[in-house]
Amino acid sequence: MDVQQTALRSRFDAIRAASRAEPYPDADLRRDRLSRLIAMTETAEPRIVEAIAADFDGRPTTETQLAETLFVVAAARHAKRRVRRWMRKRRQPTALQFWPYRNHVHPQPLGVVGIMAPWNYPYHLAMASLVGALAAGNRAMIKPAEATPATSALIAELVAKHFAPDEVTVVEGGPDVAQAFAALPFDHLVFTGSTRIGRLVAEAAATNLTPVTLELGGKSPAILDRSCDLEATARHIAFGKWFNAGQTCVAPDYVLVNAQILEGTLYQIGVAAKQMYGEAAASPDYASLISDTQAARLAGLLAEAEAAGCRIERPCGPGEGKRFAPAIVVDPPADSALMREEIFGPILPLVPCQDVDEALAHVAAGERPLALYWFGEDAMTERQVLQESWAGGMTVNACMIQLAQEEMPFGGVGASGQGHYHGQWGFDRFSQLKPVTRRGWGPDGAAYLMPPYGKTARRLMRALRWLS
Repeated sequence: MDVQQTALRSRFDAIRAASRAEPYPDADLRRDRLSRLIAMTETAEPRIVEAIAADFDGRPTTETQLAETLFVVAAARHAKRRVRRWMRKRRQPTALQFWPYRNHVHPQPLGVVGIMAPWNYPYHLAMASLVGALAAGNRAMIKPAEATPATSALIAELVAKHFAPDEVTVVEGGPDVAQAFAALPFDHLVFTGSTRIGRLVAEAAATNLTPVTLELGGKSPAILDRSCDLEATARHIAFGKWFNAGQTCVAPDYVLVNAQILEGTLYQIGVAAKQMYGEAAASPDYASLISDTQAARLAGLLAEAEAAGCRIERPCGPGEGKRFAPAIVVDPPADSALMREEIFGPILPLVPCQDVDEALAHVAAGERPLALYWFGEDAMTERQVLQESWAGGMTVNACMIQLAQEEMPFGGVGASGQGHYHGQWGFDRFSQLKPVTRRGWGPDGAAYLMPPYGKTARRLMRALRWLS
């Protein structure tokens, strides 16, 4: 074990020892920690905006406030108001044959939660999991993304100022540190990022039998029925796809559109994009890509589509480098990289389909996505999409709104992730929901099932079989 790994393990051992010494923080302490997280975020908001803009080489202030600080404060306030209720024991029914026993579930902290955050929303996705971890009474170690160094350094500074090192601590570093971090014996590990890296994280965690929550993304489709309000649909698609220049895990990755409305869809989405961003490369409301490497990858996807003869529209101008403007690609080949890989950028493929059956078959042929969007007014078709599609979540006639709701669980399925958080789902995810059975007053039926066995035991077993 090298010096860096030794230091990392020493920090982990210290925070784990503190969690074992105080295994059940009371509601007041949990609320105090959430209050500190709120104060930290609100006080430092201008610096958070500045750091993220520096890491992205330009991101709109309003987008950062909306997607980073507002979400974190709202989530922490939501948890702070409800944590006492979440902590209460939850009475469970007892079947007649088990009387006089009584059942309940007792939520307990797990101990130490590890949080591995991505670069696309570097503050929000580090702190959103922290909200659930603190509400559940845990301590936490955070590994921010190395691709956003200014934000990572700021997170480390802010956490050190507002939390004791044995409450919450931040670990900075590159891939080697991330690999060592994932291999620590956490009581729970949260990772948000790509499916490829998620598999490696899950493998590292499996060595210690560490339970994991994985938020991975994937190719989230939007299905446009010919019954949809095309103008309103186009605005939602444009907003969902080009917010943060498409670098969002729940952005619509591609659109399956009824062939009868393909041209109208192409036109309306172009109009919506132009209204939102004008000449995107110069717009103060349009974000940059995170890196030149990302820009080169996306340029390669467009070049492949162009070589295949695809129709490509650039409604907001061409853009260049990290100021990669919105692009719409009509009917790209199914075997193209654009349709095989998660795009995670401002390129929107439009794929014509004859009907909803063809669209659902297309979705079912791939890995299960994090989000699925359906646009239309036909109730029977909506019900079919709901019943015959599998995704982490489904939103009807809107994009991305599900990400901000603390009253709904958020998470993936299959290749798009495992485990839910937000609100009480996050509290439960980071808790041991301990089942407790207590013997009450009255005749103890279990005593009649103890040796030596005789007629009474056999009669009681027949009665239990009938009652079951």
